[in-house]
Amino acid sequence: MNGTMLQKIRNIGIVAHIDAGKTTTTERILFFTGLTHKMGEVHDGAAVMDFMKQEQERGITITSAAITTRWKNHQINLIDTPGHIDFTVEVERSLRVLDGIVMVFCAVGGVEPQSETVWHQADRYKVPRLAFINKMDRQGADFAQAVAQMNEMLSANALPFQLPVGSESDFSGIVDLITQTAYRFDGLEMKTAPIPAGMMEAAASARTKIVETLCEFDDGLMNKYLNDAPIGNEEILQAARNAILNLCITPVFCGSAFKNKGIRLLLDGIVNYLPSPFDRGVIVGWDITDRTLPISRKPSVKRPLSALAFKIIYDPYVGQQTFIRLYSGQLKSGNQVLNPLRGKRERIGRILRIHANHREELTELSAGDIGALIGMKFTTTGDTLCDPDNPVLLENIHYPETVLDMKIEPENQKDMERTASALKKMAMEDPSLKVRFDPETNETVISGMGELHLDIVADRLRTEHKLNVSVGEPAVAFRETITRETRDEYRLKKQTGGKGQFAHIIFCLEPNPGKGNEFVDLIKGGNIPREFIPTIERTFRHVAERGIIAGFPMVDIKFILIDGSFHDVDSSEIAFRACTEQGLRQAVRKSGPRLLEPVMKFEVRTPDIYMGDIIGDVNRRRGKIGSMRRYRKGSQKITGTVPLMEMFGYASTLRTLSSGRANYSMEFHAYSQLPAAIEETVLAERSKST
Repeated sequence: MNGTMLQKIRNIGIVAHIDAGKTTTTERILFFTGLTHKMGEVHDGAAVMDFMKQEQERGITITSAAITTRWKNHQINLIDTPGHIDFTVEVERSLRVLDGIVMVFCAVGGVEPQSETVWHQADRYKVPRLAFINKMDRQGADFAQAVAQMNEMLSANALPFQLPVGSESDFSGIVDLITQTAYRFDGLEMKTAPIPAGMMEAAASARTKIVETLCEFDDGLMNKYLNDAPIGNEEILQAARNAILNLCITPVFCGSAFKNKGIRLLLDGIVNYLPSPFDRGVIVGWDITDRTLPISRKPSVKRPLSALAFKIIYDPYVGQQTFIRLYSGQLKSGNQVLNPLRGKRERIGRILRIHANHREELTELSAGDIGALIGMKFTTTGDTLCDPDNPVLLENIHYPETVLDMKIEPENQKDMERTASALKKMAMEDPSLKVRFDPETNETVISGMGELHLDIVADRLRTEHKLNVSVGEPAVAFRETITRETRDEYRLKKQTGGKGQFAHIIFCLEPNPGKGNEFVDLIKGGNIPREFIPTIERTFRHVAERGIIAGFPMVDIKFILIDGSFHDVDSSEIAFRACTEQGLRQAVRKSGPRLLEPVMKFEVRTPDIYMGDIIGDVNRRRGKIGSMRRYRKGSQKITGTVPLMEMFGYASTLRTLSSGRANYSMEFHAYSQLPAAIEETVLAERSKST
């Protein structure tokens, strides 16, 4: 694939807050590009992109469905992502591999909580974006207010490239400010028309505003503007494209996806303004032996292969599908590739292009493209695939912490193995789902991002895997940590009838706030043979994962192995494993162990008259108010933090306090030390259950 062809590719995502109209917008894109001949609707469960049973029943998007279509000689690889906060990891891993996004906003709701989360995720990966103000036909639609909120809440430097003709039930058309052309919609037809007389001045002023803003980023345009030289539409388009690619501005489009208004103009905007893989330029990875040494790959088939696996789906017909984004090189069926993170080689079986719920077989995949591989044995989400002779390690994908636990078990004990296998596959598909077996209670515990997330997992076990499972009540996913440094040692010495067991370690445990669990080896001179060091590290990480004081995973602990000794005959991996486990349990109890609880960032939107009651209720829940600001006339937005364990049943309480007029959202913020009195209660309840 040469540079010209690369410039014809758009890898984009449709992202937004829940119910802003992402999936409906995507369905209309598929229809108007000719990929589908019937428009699927979310409300009747017929959307092409929502092909999971749970998505169709609930009218929400859970997984990021990938689909390829074409518009005006451009290939568009489109990913429709969820809006619900419980599935934010789906958005995260999609943003990691996309070149541009369309941010969909509701013309009534404006910038909503998940809009902010997604916006900041896109900032993390420096993804250029285009805004689409949807639902302009809805009662209460306000285009100007939505743009103002984008600038106030997101610092988006939002710049309208279109103006709506009318709003609410009178929304009938769109004015393109670059070409100064109006478009009228009649059913599926789009016709050009003169700009309404009452909008001529506003349209001219808005176009001037575009030119003046772009002059800040384009010297050539600035010179023409200052010298009153004529400025052509193509010059504005090119200057705008450069500004968008450099994240200087966010162009704003508008329409009503449900009423088929504005979608073709949005497609033109995607092609004209969002980047190709060529525009995004080089991808930077790291040397596999020296993680501080950067390696770059240009988006070209002539460069060595580099790709990132960003999603895994198990298909009943073809098995595991590994979705990849190819950054450089070319991939063909039968090729051998290296997974540097796992230290394994993989052989490419089949290459597929996915059209939501059906597939097209390809012979090869080239730089800049997105596809799915069949036959991967070791590769998981976030892994790099590269040329074995030119290895590179690409940046992995960021995953948020899980906050809720739920016990799950098959009603028939014969299904234990099938349940474990199904959960293992689902955890491979969804890195935000954690599965662990509690040997003390003989129970399987799943951890996820929220109640809906865990509910979907249980539902999929019943429907997809035909397993009758019973689930416990969702419970807060606490963590364990230590608060002070301890130097300790442990000597294991057992002599039985035959061979004995001997192991001796001297080590230090230190708090390691915000850095996770870390193992440091300071052994010098072979006091402990090198072959036993990995066993000590594995045991430390295994014991930390299972927890010590209450069976919750331990976090932010540094284990420093200082010294020790061994016996030529009686020392073994088994001996050092037992020694490390018992020594760690002994040392943790001396290190001021404490429980940590997940604290959530929350946002409540409420009419002014309910402010006092809502703030009082948040304070009673150990919450802290961070800010209050005017959201719209007569309404306020309250933000802050609150412990998750205090928020069960909050939705019904908020409805009661506000007569059903307030709404809220929350997402994980951080883990914080549990107050001593509450910790005692939690530990007492935990000891009863075990």
